[in-house]
Amino acid sequence: MGGFFGITSREDCIVDVFFGTDYHSHLGTRRAGLAAYDETIGLQRIIHNIENSPFRTKFEHTLADMHGKAAIGSISDSDPQPLLIRSNLGTYAIATVGIINNSDALIGQYLSFSGGHFDAMTGGAVNSTELVAAMINQKSSFAEGIEFAQKVIEGTANILVLREDGSIIAARDRLGRIPVIIGKNENGYCVTFESFAAQKLGYEIYKELGPGEIVELTPDACTRLVAPKKKMRVCAFLWSYYGYPTSNYEGINVEAMRYRNGEIMADYDKETRGELELDYVSGVPDSGTPHAIGYANESHVKFARPFIKYTPTWPRSFMSAKQADRKKVAKMKMVPVHELIENKNLLFVDDSIVRGTQLKETVDFLYDNGAKSVHMRSACPPIMYACKYLNFSRSNSEMDLIARRVIMELEGEEGFKHLAEYSDGKTERGKNLRETISKKFNFASLDFQSLEGVIKAIGIDPCKLCTYCWNGKE
Repeated sequence: MGGFFGITSREDCIVDVFFGTDYHSHLGTRRAGLAAYDETIGLQRIIHNIENSPFRTKFEHTLADMHGKAAIGSISDSDPQPLLIRSNLGTYAIATVGIINNSDALIGQYLSFSGGHFDAMTGGAVNSTELVAAMINQKSSFAEGIEFAQKVIEGTANILVLREDGSIIAARDRLGRIPVIIGKNENGYCVTFESFAAQKLGYEIYKELGPGEIVELTPDACTRLVAPKKKMRVCAFLWSYYGYPTSNYEGINVEAMRYRNGEIMADYDKETRGELELDYVSGVPDSGTPHAIGYANESHVKFARPFIKYTPTWPRSFMSAKQADRKKVAKMKMVPVHELIENKNLLFVDDSIVRGTQLKETVDFLYDNGAKSVHMRSACPPIMYACKYLNFSRSNSEMDLIARRVIMELEGEEGFKHLAEYSDGKTERGKNLRETISKKFNFASLDFQSLEGVIKAIGIDPCKLCTYCWNGKE
């Protein structure tokens, strides 16, 4: 995944861009960068690897070394950025969020007529942000270039450009799959993925860009360059999983949505299963917790935290390149509260069940510490399709997905013709899927939130939501 943040101001803004970018650290774990424009120095850029250290640690020195009244920052789970580009449109810094699925075709087409080249990375790959810049530079203005890039890219491309005059151009993907939000204060404007980042830095939310909308920001104005398109497909997983709890997207708060989602799951359980014998309802930390709070509030079963993640020294369980090391760190992070586990009937809510590897380890950990039973609920439907629009849930193969693997075991490839039935817990196929996963993971029971339940919890017109990973609909 990834996120970006930028400011154009009448005052030096490096400190605020530093904090604004840091507020996007939950969206990426590989690379981060800052770029700034100063009238004396010109454009500056710095990029660091953040796989083993958080953004703040790597960039604290930047507060003294970098200056400017306009700056952008990027957190990335893919290629290094922002990049500095010199082209027919001038010299500029650029950052992107999204995924390009047809990069090889675009690279080949570009090289066939341009006579140009790309700075190849290890293995010959091309930085996706550099590829976006190459598409933009084929036109005579940023607005035309960005529209062209978004038209030819198969995938998603939110784009942030810092020009050498201190202005910023921000563009939301043509289908608005992820947000781009503009904030305003007395000194200028900011642009952000996460709304709370702007608000914490003293900006009022000025507007949320519509699908395909492009604006130019200066300290004095926010000027629309391209009007928003009518069709929207904002990612529903924003609210279920990777969006930050304090943020609002399309006017809907993430934390509040998760409470509603949990309430809907509790009502469904009561309708279909009656009163479960439970001592506590708990969330798989961290993003499963608010769904669990909603479930507990609605079911009137006490909420508790039977284990706590120790994060002061190990904030991420996936820092090491070695799977064995990652598993060891994940295990060391989970510290049990024995009084809340031993001989207790527990119901856990997780934000989603994708591959299931860590979830099985979590459940084994609970039984090893004396749990009497562990029920599991997923706050979203079974994931049947690997996301091809964003890279937060991408898989090398759809057979990495636990739902797909179980369906293959139950019915072979014939089962893939009946994915909608497997998603629905009321059908025989749906019941078989849940029972089989339960046996594999030693769950006392398992269920998934329905697609209708997620949509109801979000509260947005279904035709505006992307639910591809659940139902395969574009």
